[in-house]
Amino acid sequence: MSQYFEGIGRRKESTARVRVMTGAGKFVVNNKEAAAYFTREGDINDILLAFAAIGQTRESYDITVVVTGGGVSGQTDSVKMGMARALVKMNIEWSSAMRKAGLLTRDARIKERKKPGLKRARKAPTYTKR
Repeated sequence: MSQYFEGIGRRKESTARVRVMTGAGKFVVNNKEAAAYFTREGDINDILLAFAAIGQTRESYDITVVVTGGGVSGQTDSVKMGMARALVKMNIEWSSAMRKAGLLTRDARIKERKKPGLKRARKAPTYTKR
């Protein structure tokens, strides 16, 4: 196996470990083909924004992803961030282009915790006068 560059991306409850190496263009997520894992339309294009930001094509790179936790949207965003971080490790000069595209900034929005006496984080029980 050739040398790989690894980036870890996080979003909501999901964590993705992305490995990028020069190769034939294989894209595997949790031992499945990427298109089979991310079936929602536009998710693959969203993940590959990092390559568009640096003006490269993914056909010359092999990508292996291990993603855990969260839902579809959280996993998509965590893989996107991990991809950007791995490519920056590959070539530090791509960092400014990635930052301009907003790919290296962690989205810190997470689910707000439930408060006591409420039904959810902010939803209160219905008020009844009698």
